Amino acid sequence: MQAVLYISHGSRSQEGVQEAIKFIDQCRKKVNLKIQEICFLELVSPSIAEGISRCVKRGATHIAVVPILLLTAVHAKKDIPVALEKAKKIYPQIEFSYGSPLGVHPRLLECLYDQIEQEREEGLRDSTILLVGRGSSDPAVKSDLTEIASQFEQMYDLPNVHTCFLYGASPKFDDALLKLIEGEKKRIFILPYLFFSGLLMNGIKQKIAEAHDDSKQLILCKTLGHHPVVPTILSERIYELLQYKEKQWVM
Repeated sequence: MQAVLYISHGSRSQEGVQEAIKFIDQCRKKVNLKIQEICFLELVSPSIAEGISRCVKRGATHIAVVPILLLTAVHAKKDIPVALEKAKKIYPQIEFSYGSPLGVHPRLLECLYDQIEQEREEGLRDSTILLVGRGSSDPAVKSDLTEIASQFEQMYDLPNVHTCFLYGASPKFDDALLKLIEGEKKRIFILPYLFFSGLLMNGIKQKIAEAHDDSKQLILCKTLGHHPVVPTILSERIYELLQYKEKQWVM
């Protein structure tokens, strides 16, 4: 029997955890499978091992593992695969398939633009955009976010879209925000390239409050997990993983 295991990052913030669960519940409604379980990489239970165990106890013989991650970094390249290798030794009878993070996805660019549209009251002529990534020591993360910013600019004919990171890569959010505040543009749209709220989002809000400047308008947009189209994008990725065709599951 086919199962889907959703792996979210986990957070010390209860708000962030509840957002993740709500988001995954929206995805589960779009996937026509009985066995669908949620687990977390860290900080929150159930763990990946516990999530796999729950699938097996419910009768799963095939488990599609879906990372709820935006970009491919250490978690996707190392942490999850290591956990799956351990699981394969415990459950040699189970067949695992592993999906990929959403990555540089054109429909996510549409969602990003919608996040700006929800917050702006006038045109973008006197505005600039700061795209904020989680960050990683993996250089591919910086490369991907740079590519996303470039495609975003071209798709919507936007003013220069700047990139920064909360940790693990440069430029850091604090430095990038200060540089833009010192610049000519009066409005700065701060666009978190994050799935959910949590301590990182709280840190962004705190830094914005500390950087307050009466001559500038700092506009913080919502995280991507709030956008109603993102669960659909993820469910389509699940369909691809499970070789979905002609509206029937291939088991």
